[in-house]
Amino acid sequence: MKVAVFRKEHFNAAHRLHNPEWSKEQNQEIFGKCNNEYYHGHNYELIVKVTGEPNPETGYVYDMKVLSDLIKENVLERFDHKNLNLDVEEFKHLNPTAENIAVVIYNILRTKIEPSLDLKITLYETERNFVEYPA
Repeated sequence: MKVAVFRKEHFNAAHRLHNPEWSKEQNQEIFGKCNNEYYHGHNYELIVKVTGEPNPETGYVYDMKVLSDLIKENVLERFDHKNLNLDVEEFKHLNPTAENIAVVIYNILRTKIEPSLDLKITLYETERNFVEYPA
């Protein structure tokens, strides 16, 4: 019997979508206003899903307080009110698209959560634009 538990969090961050291998014109054509050299920001909504068998002793798949603390310590403190391109090491050489942000968050949390549990990240960049990893 597998059960999924979810934790929803929120963070604000700025970024710029840019490929340094491309010309200014190509970056503008592909990324449009998201290529603004002065950056732009989003109010991200993050949903972390952990799936597994409930522990017979506790009834928990994963302690939600532990999950909340894990996300705050490893994601929110690292990303919230930051310029992802400039302040977050993972994006020094990685374009901070919603897709890449979700993968980075997954990779950070995957090392902290037991391998027997499934992990999925859903990241809303806007109300209507969101990504999931793994798909």
